[in-house]
Amino acid sequence: MLTLNCKGKLLHSNRPVVMGVLNLTPDSFFSGSRMDSVQAVVDCAGKMLEEGASIIDVGGQSTRPGSEVVSAKEELERISEGIEALCRHFPEIIISADTYHSEVARGAVSAGASIINDISGGEMDENMLTTVGELNVPFICMHMQGTPQTMQLNPHYENVVREVLDYFIKKVEQCRKADIRDVIIDPGFGFGKHPEHNYRLLKNLNVFQMLERPVLAGLSRKSMIYKLLKITPEEALNGTTALNTIALMNGAAILRVHDVKEAMEVIKLTEFLKNSDLND
Repeated sequence: MLTLNCKGKLLHSNRPVVMGVLNLTPDSFFSGSRMDSVQAVVDCAGKMLEEGASIIDVGGQSTRPGSEVVSAKEELERISEGIEALCRHFPEIIISADTYHSEVARGAVSAGASIINDISGGEMDENMLTTVGELNVPFICMHMQGTPQTMQLNPHYENVVREVLDYFIKKVEQCRKADIRDVIIDPGFGFGKHPEHNYRLLKNLNVFQMLERPVLAGLSRKSMIYKLLKITPEEALNGTTALNTIALMNGAAILRVHDVKEAMEVIKLTEFLKNSDLND
């Protein structure tokens, strides 16, 4: 059962939910997620909501490997108008702001966001956890080794599952001390991890159930799919669907995706398989 209090908007579901990705950046790794106008943001979010998305994740800074850093001020300028427009057009919408800057988190919530999604788990801004606690919104805490600029240079683990689990044990406690009530766990597929690290985490995703927090799987069109298959991100929908299926079977509660319709279909099929009495 997934229950999140998003600034008074209650997200309550007895099955996994979908988070749709909206990037207000010119250099997102997947061309289909780049939005170049407020109207495009509204149109794309509307389509995602119609297809079944429960959360729209809005980002103003690319975090692909080696991406160029923009200032917190520019990042907030990129997303605030879009968030405000989405709230006007869809009053009941639940928006997460994808940022590692506490300043942007505060501005995004002021504009209408009600979840903070931090790829660094509060590591890149020492004020993030206390800020999220003060804002009283759910926090998506991701694991990343290094920064977006360095994370893929030489990621190393003795035991990636154990080390990521230990990281989250500490992070959940830090979040508790910062008065963050709702914490979502994101293992950070593709962030400071080689392909074998990513697939080992996916295979053992159920281990994170011991944290008693919702687990988010962000696998959509990532390099762990398209590089292995020797295709492009634009061709990686089928691979994404395959890995989303595995993530759901291993306990994922939230799928962060570019393609909502297909993710909703995966949820419907896997939930039928899990809940049906199929004994002969």
